Amino acid sequence: MIQQFVSDIEESIDSSSIVLSSNIQKYFGPAEETVYLKGNLVIIDSSILEIAVFASKSRGKLSIDKYRLHYRDSTEKMIFRYDNAPHHPGLDSYPHHKHIPDKLISSTMPTLKDILNEISVFILEKQTPTHPQP
Repeated sequence: MIQQFVSDIEESIDSSSIVLSSNIQKYFGPAEETVYLKGNLVIIDSSILEIAVFASKSRGKLSIDKYRLHYRDSTEKMIFRYDNAPHHPGLDSYPHHKHIPDKLISSTMPTLKDILNEISVFILEKQTPTHPQP
């Protein structure tokens, strides 16, 4: 179960056309009942996705106990961050939330594939020139 989770993460990275390089370290607990993934992905526009995920196997199910997925541009300015740190109990999605510049919003925990898709859209929108209407 834990190995499959790690394999799914690796597959999402390997199959992504926007990831230039990855440095994800894997720390497995006893009997591979837990895993801590930590590292970053360099994206094609030199932005960085920092990943920190702690997952465990409990009662035959995978549990994502703690996560932080922090995306920043090449100047280190935060674009967004998803996490489940329990410091915003007023949110409907507590403890899950998303930080965007100057704002905090409710969210669910995205998959890595969801995050990479969101980054792709961000890059495309940033690259698309706006043309004034005649």
